[in-house]
Amino acid sequence: MEVTIKTAAQLRLTEEEFELIKQKLGRTPNFNELCAFSGMWSEHCSYKNSIKWLKTLPREGGRMLVKAGEENAGLMDIGGGLGVVFKIESHNHPSAIEPFQGAATGVGGIHRDIFTMGARPIASLNSLRFGNIEEDKTQRLLSGVVHGIGHYGNCFGVPTVAGEIYFDECYHTNPLVNAMSVGIVRTGETVSAIAEGIGNPVLFVGSATGKDGIGGASFASANITEESAQDLPAVQVGDPFQEKKLLEACLEVIQTGAVVGMQDMGAAGIICSTSEMSAKGQSGMKIDLDKVPTRQKNMKAWELLLSESQERMLLVARKGREEEVIKVFEKWDLPCSVIGEVTGDGMLNFYMHGVLEASLPAHELVLGGGAPQYEREYREPSYFAGIKNFDPSVIEEPENLKIIAEQIVQIPSIASKRWIYTQYDSTVGTVNASTNAPADAAIVFVKGTQKGLAITTDCNSRYVFADPYKGAMIAVSEAARNIVCSGGKPLGITNCLNFGNPYDPEVYYQFVNAIKGMGEACRKFDTPVTGGNVSFYNQNPEGPVYPTPTIGMVGLLEDINGKMTLDFKEEGDVLYVLGKMTNDINCSEYLHQIYGTKFSPAPHFDLDDEYELQQKITELIAKKLVRSAHDVSEGGLFVTLSESGFNRELGFSVITNSSCRKDAWLFGEGQSRVVVSVEQEKVKDFERTAANLPFEKIGVVTTGEIVIDGDFWGTIDWWRDKYDTAIENFLTKEQAGSALSAI
Repeated sequence: MEVTIKTAAQLRLTEEEFELIKQKLGRTPNFNELCAFSGMWSEHCSYKNSIKWLKTLPREGGRMLVKAGEENAGLMDIGGGLGVVFKIESHNHPSAIEPFQGAATGVGGIHRDIFTMGARPIASLNSLRFGNIEEDKTQRLLSGVVHGIGHYGNCFGVPTVAGEIYFDECYHTNPLVNAMSVGIVRTGETVSAIAEGIGNPVLFVGSATGKDGIGGASFASANITEESAQDLPAVQVGDPFQEKKLLEACLEVIQTGAVVGMQDMGAAGIICSTSEMSAKGQSGMKIDLDKVPTRQKNMKAWELLLSESQERMLLVARKGREEEVIKVFEKWDLPCSVIGEVTGDGMLNFYMHGVLEASLPAHELVLGGGAPQYEREYREPSYFAGIKNFDPSVIEEPENLKIIAEQIVQIPSIASKRWIYTQYDSTVGTVNASTNAPADAAIVFVKGTQKGLAITTDCNSRYVFADPYKGAMIAVSEAARNIVCSGGKPLGITNCLNFGNPYDPEVYYQFVNAIKGMGEACRKFDTPVTGGNVSFYNQNPEGPVYPTPTIGMVGLLEDINGKMTLDFKEEGDVLYVLGKMTNDINCSEYLHQIYGTKFSPAPHFDLDDEYELQQKITELIAKKLVRSAHDVSEGGLFVTLSESGFNRELGFSVITNSSCRKDAWLFGEGQSRVVVSVEQEKVKDFERTAANLPFEKIGVVTTGEIVIDGDFWGTIDWWRDKYDTAIENFLTKEQAGSALSAI
């Protein structure tokens, strides 16, 4: 068929990109070749609209063992000859169309990025965003996504230990589904995603290839519309049991020493893995596509190149040792075929039954090679005018704060997520140390050692919407604060950058300034960015989603016995707020949900104050001067105190500070604050140690009653019931029934 600019446009390539392809090839590409470029030069694979700014992030230093972008996932040293491997990625568009498979394959894909490096996944996390929970569409998407995550993770045998979920109208059409995986590997035993050694065999391993997921990378690089359901073939289908076998086979085959390099066939499938591995090794490949195992007859060359069928790997073995590799995969009853060999000319030559179907220079296809890199226009969003005009004095302080508090603890973004987490297996693999001892971050054991990992995902996208620079700093800071409050030391981050259309100057302003804020915070906490994912085009005809730069962070506990939990321990313990109390209701759930105020500035935040607070918390925990620590976040101080009381059904009696509005004191979300409880006999030592940091004694732990300024507000079990059942009360009868059966 004749390839023209119209063909390129149908494949989501611009006229300029089509001309650039012809220039690089020195000829007009055939259809197979153009399909390869459409996948590899998609936003999802090439980062063509983001790489300029991603390069400004701190991408080495600290305990990093490889630079960001060099491997499938980040790798950091945790001592004792061990490394932690971790990454977060999005599966937003597939989940919007087919929520169960979209979410399930997101989980499967991120785990493959971990074990393709030779690490064993030990924990899974997620970060989710949906529209109004009262709407049928949201409930359908929520139910499907949660079921997909739970099904894949539970069957695969890796515990889901933590996550976050928010509900807002802006995510109605385009939900966000971000999945994170964390694994452990012995240093020096990792495998690189590289192809080298002329004549070395190239092997296809794992599930047979089908037509599911074709064009998934370019599908993920376009807006969601009413017609997007027609792109259902772009959604992959996963099989967690097949992936479990693939995991064990890959880890076993690495131990043979016969493996040169290995890469997951993720976005853009075979063309992606062959080009990226070849470009990294400054080599090429000759591939016989007819030798690729298929589950559908008569698949065309372009379909084989672009299929994103799940549970597949591309592996380069040492010449003469193919049989060792094949025997391992046969043992695990997995397809394994030699489909080609490594060459030295830098070209990817794909054949079908002896006919050359595509000939492409590997370097020209990949990020950092020939893929285009753009610098987009950006300008301050027009909605900033409404934020700047916000006047908190027009918000009258309510007379009955107890009624407001009752509403706040039942806001879906704040209330208990037990309907969700009870559908996830959090104990399989016996690594989760947080199940019965809640902490601000999930704590997992590093088996065979005394070490523990503290892991979390965090981002309040409303803060980023209000101030992209400050909001992204807060996202990094809250992740670090959660790890510190759990007794850990932050090591590094992986990010999942969810934004709207990059060709919209106001969206690109959000992106650029979020990157700047993220970089500054990461440098402050010495938490380099190990890698991650950019997801643009998260929008619908009504506009973009809130800018949502999700932060996945990993921290280290040298001795897991030093972990700190968030729950109150005993009646009579003294309660303190560490950090500056501010008369601030900006951007709070209270302001947004109770008063319907969409535009207000980001809450109070100072990066230097945040750093000092975290240093002090680390010292107080090390000296065993606090019995619990829980940071103040969504819902403000009242929610923080309540959550600290729920686990042991202990209440609190507190006195508000007269220098603040009572609603700001109880429900404001000013940052850099942590609630701690202290034994009576340690109060003097605590106050002496904390003396150079702002702190306020606010009250005591009670046997179960909640008292505010002398007024009885009920008992902790009554509040916990409101908190625990809120989300279920929003669900339809059918979904509520499945929720109760899950619980």
